[in-house]
Parts: sequence; C-alpha cells; structure tokens
Amino acid sequence: MIIYNITMNIDESIHIEWLEWIKEYVQQILATNLFAKVVLIKVLVDEDMSGITYSVQYYVNSKLDLEVFQNKYYADFQSIALKRFGDKMLIFSTELELIEEFKFIKSQ
Repeated sequence: MIIYNITMNIDESIHIEWLEWIKEYVQQILATNLFAKVVLIKVLVDEDMSGITYSVQYYVNSKLDLEVFQNKYYADFQSIALKRFGDKMLIFSTELELIEEFKFIKSQ
C-alpha cells in the first residue's frame, strides 16, 4: 500500500474556512474510488512558523491509482487551493510505502 501524504501549513486567519473546505474536498476524492481511505491529521508540533499544520494521508492500493490521482486530480487541488487561500497556505507532498502494520494484541 502507498500513502500519499500532503502536509499543509494553514494561516490561522483562514483555518476554519480551510478545514471545512478540505473535508468537502476529501469526500469528492473518495468518490473517485482510487483510495482505500483518507485520513486528516493535525500535526502536534511546536513550530517556529505560525499557523496550524495538517497532514492529509491518502491510502492507495497501487502506484497506478496514485498516478491517476496525481495526473487527473492533484493539479486541480493545488490550483483551487492556491486560488482560494493564496499565500496563507503552504503545501508539500511525500509518497510513502507501507511495509508492515503492527497492532498491539493485549495478552490475557
């Protein structure tokens, strides 16, 4: 499984508007059936830069599905986001490969 991680630092002045927008956007992306799930995460780190940082993690089963997303949808996402929020939002993305998932099993 591949995780496409998009990290965004959001200026506090647009935080509420952005949060509502990203939730709607994620629903639209899920409707493409390219992703197994999408997770919205608030990054809990004290930073030198102002704003609130979020990570949106898109879980995809194949590199091909990720390429479809990147080629067909991601450019629109960036364009819409930058047009709507401008320099009040900083974005960068990372591709991650899930090697193994470990789960805690409570002993009896």
